[in-house]
Amino acid sequence: MRLLSIAAAVLLSEFAVQAAAAQSMQPSDLGAGKMLVASRDLPDPNFAKTVVLLVQYDDEGVVGLILNRRSKVPISRVFDDVDGAKDRSDPIYAGGPVGRTDVLALLRSRAKLEDAKRVFGDICLVSSKELLQKTLASPPETNTVHVYLGYSGWTMEQLENEVDLGAWYIFPGDAQAVFDPNPDSLWSRLIVETELRIASVVRR
Repeated sequence: MRLLSIAAAVLLSEFAVQAAAAQSMQPSDLGAGKMLVASRDLPDPNFAKTVVLLVQYDDEGVVGLILNRRSKVPISRVFDDVDGAKDRSDPIYAGGPVGRTDVLALLRSRAKLEDAKRVFGDICLVSSKELLQKTLASPPETNTVHVYLGYSGWTMEQLENEVDLGAWYIFPGDAQAVFDPNPDSLWSRLIVETELRIASVVRR
């Protein structure tokens, strides 16, 4: 029994270390392809209870897309002049408080796309009008795409300061989270996961 208890303690300790490594509050871990999960205490209403995917992180600035603000407006209503878009009932997402008329998209594709920027894994950022039109004109079942109006923006120093102040938890990019079928509950699930991981580390 004593050996079993020791083994169980070792396994739990290893699990806690792995869990802690899966998230961070260190500014040095920021980068394109990382996800930000807003803390419960984040005061900015623009980002309260949000999950943000960083699609750009360099000296020119930081750009992110809010993954869990799904609107009730279908793509067909916004792009009624795009061939094939009239058949798309999937909703537009609010990407952030900056450039609310700017259109960006996240596309899941293993193929190399000339006009797209690979963010991580098979997740690509579409910012070209031509590729967006081509994507929307394809039958909905042939691609996985989310379209965003507006985006989230910071300077590197600004976002690093927010992380230092405890406003954000940093997670590795996760394609399932990007295209989660229930984005309205994405933040609540991730924040609970975060708090459970922190509790596991504290109990070690």
